[in-house]
Amino acid sequence: MKYISTRGQTAPKSFSQALMAGLADDGGLLLPQSYPHIDTFALHEWRSLSYAELAMQIISLFATDIPKADLQKIVNKTYTKEIFGSNEITPVRTLHDGILIEGLSNGPTLAFKDMAMQLLGNLFEYVLERENRFLNIIGATSGDTGSAAEYALRGKKRVNVFMLSPYGKMSDFQRAQMYSLKDNNIFNIAVKGMFDDCQDIVKALQNDHAFKAHYHLSTVNSINWGRIVAQVVYYFKGYFAATSTNEQKVSFCVPSGNFGNVLAGHIARSMGLPIHRLIVATNENDVLNEFFNTGHYRPRDAAHTFVTSSPSMDISKASNFERFVYDLLDHDGSHVQKLWQQVAAGNGFDLSHMLNKIQHQYGFAAGKSTHADRLQTIAQVYQEDNE
Repeated sequence: MKYISTRGQTAPKSFSQALMAGLADDGGLLLPQSYPHIDTFALHEWRSLSYAELAMQIISLFATDIPKADLQKIVNKTYTKEIFGSNEITPVRTLHDGILIEGLSNGPTLAFKDMAMQLLGNLFEYVLERENRFLNIIGATSGDTGSAAEYALRGKKRVNVFMLSPYGKMSDFQRAQMYSLKDNNIFNIAVKGMFDDCQDIVKALQNDHAFKAHYHLSTVNSINWGRIVAQVVYYFKGYFAATSTNEQKVSFCVPSGNFGNVLAGHIARSMGLPIHRLIVATNENDVLNEFFNTGHYRPRDAAHTFVTSSPSMDISKASNFERFVYDLLDHDGSHVQKLWQQVAAGNGFDLSHMLNKIQHQYGFAAGKSTHADRLQTIAQVYQEDNE
């Protein structure tokens, strides 16, 4: 399988090349030339697999340049009870009203990012050793990405991590997780601004091709395809836990900041997983909520991005959104490039004429919550379900 850019100006790459590159050379995001299709027979066969077995089946469809025996060792090393607390890896619980909760926060940093980051760390280690290379990881975080990346890569040979975070705008818990690490390959950098400012710095460094090549730069943010493919797995696992036959459909409601998590759901759906709706849940920074309800994309600058009680979602320019728009526009890279030139100039764009396709062909819906909404829901679930 080869990987191309959402902006159409990058030569096809292997999985390992995409993993090491992070951002595409033309400033776009890398993704497969096409998504593999999973038929009903495969869904039936996969239903009884363990998490590691399922991960191997799915990831091997995308990481075709890594020998299967080597990939199997990497996957088995990653998804263990010792790391994620149970054999289920992503246990599913049912609330009294019938809503099912898939637990993705049982890894070392108690954030869903561990699900992909633990694999990414082991993949980096494998490829760097195989190719006798060294890598400097440049990342941006509003909380969970930073701690998950640092705990996945701490102490690993051939890699340094430089993590940018918005000064004073992370949770105390995640700040302590990151800043207390003393490993020689971990470097934390506080930036006066918002997450989007940190992410802009990362993208600028990635787009300086001479600088990137000289200092061997890559990224662990969800602009890196390795993060996305690992997240596809738990949509399949969650579906199997929630259903008894492959004729049933489910909907996933996904808290969304940088759009990487729900993008993995979109890819799983595109592969043939019977998903009815993908519900994009935002906080007060509701740029994506507006888009999926109106077709208007109006990203905000840092001055107009709210600091909320869910800081990992305080994002107004979702990087992975570009991958979805590329699919929406039928893989028209030149059109995507023009739209993101408008975004770079401080503007948005209008795809309201495609709203029917967004909501019905691709199954997206969206909603937003306030701080009061979140407190009320937490209290209600605690009282009614003791969770």
